[in-house]
Amino acid sequence: MLISHGMANGYTWLYCARGPLLDYKAKDLSEKMKIILEKIKKIANSENSVFVRIDPPLEKKDYKNWPRLSGFYTSHLGFQPEDTLMLDLTKSETEILAQMKPKGRYNIKLAEKHGVTIRESDPKDSKKFSEDITEYHKILHETTMRDKFYGHRKSVYSDMVKTLYPATRLYLAEYQGHVIAGLVSTHYKDIATYYYGASSDQFRNVMAPYFLQWTVAKIAKAEGYKFYDFMGIAPTDDKNHPWAGVTEFKKKFGGIHMSYLPAKEFPLKKLLYLVFRFYKFIRK
Repeated sequence: MLISHGMANGYTWLYCARGPLLDYKAKDLSEKMKIILEKIKKIANSENSVFVRIDPPLEKKDYKNWPRLSGFYTSHLGFQPEDTLMLDLTKSETEILAQMKPKGRYNIKLAEKHGVTIRESDPKDSKKFSEDITEYHKILHETTMRDKFYGHRKSVYSDMVKTLYPATRLYLAEYQGHVIAGLVSTHYKDIATYYYGASSDQFRNVMAPYFLQWTVAKIAKAEGYKFYDFMGIAPTDDKNHPWAGVTEFKKKFGGIHMSYLPAKEFPLKKLLYLVFRFYKFIRK
C-alpha cells in the first residue's frame, strides 16, 4: 500500500509503511525491487511525486549486511521509530512484573492503592465518546506544552478511533472523577501498540500512566496478543535525544529493545529530491 503526502507547489511524496513485504534476504531482492519500482513510478506520475519512502521492519542485528539497493538513500526521517521496546505478553503476569524495574512495579501498585480506575471509551456511544475525546485532547494539550512536542487537532484522534475501532481504541485513567491520563492503542496481528499518550499535570503523584499502560497490556494479553509495543524509544547512545524523557518512563516496564534499520528513499524527481534533502538538513 502507498500513502500520498502533500508537498509545496502541488508535489507529493509516496510512503510505503513497514513495507514493501519482501524477503529481504533473498538473492534476487534487487530484481524484485526493480519490478515494484516500475509499478510505483506509474503511480508517481499521476500523483506528481518527488520520491517514495520505504521502511520495512528489518532488525539491525539480522540485516547487518543488507545489500545496498541501487538508487536508494538512507533517511532518518521515517515515521516508524528505529528503536522501540516490546513487552513479551506470552509470559505470565507474574513474569512480566518480575522483569520490570522496581520503580515500575511500585508505581503500578501505588496507582492501584490510590484508587485510579481504567476504562475503555466506546465510540458507538457518540455522546459519551465525544466527551471522552474532548477530555483526552485537553490533557494532551497539557502534555505537549509540558514535554515540548506537537499534537494533532482533536478530530484526528476521534476519527482514528471511530473509523478503525476495535483495531484502534481509547483508554482513559480516572481519579476522583477526573480524567488524568489516556492512551490510544492499535491492535494488529499479534501486536498491540501504545500509539498516543497523554497525562494531566494534576494528580501526578498517583502515577496513573503506569497503571494505565499495565492495564492495557493485560487486556491485550487476555485477548491473545503476543507483544505490547511501546512505539519508540531513544537510541541507547543518544542521551540528548528528544525522546530521552519518555524513554525513561517506558524502560521502567522492562521489555525487549528492538532496533530497526532506518528508512530508505528513492528519488522519482532527482533534482527536486536533492533540494528536499538539503532543506531538511539545514532545518535540523
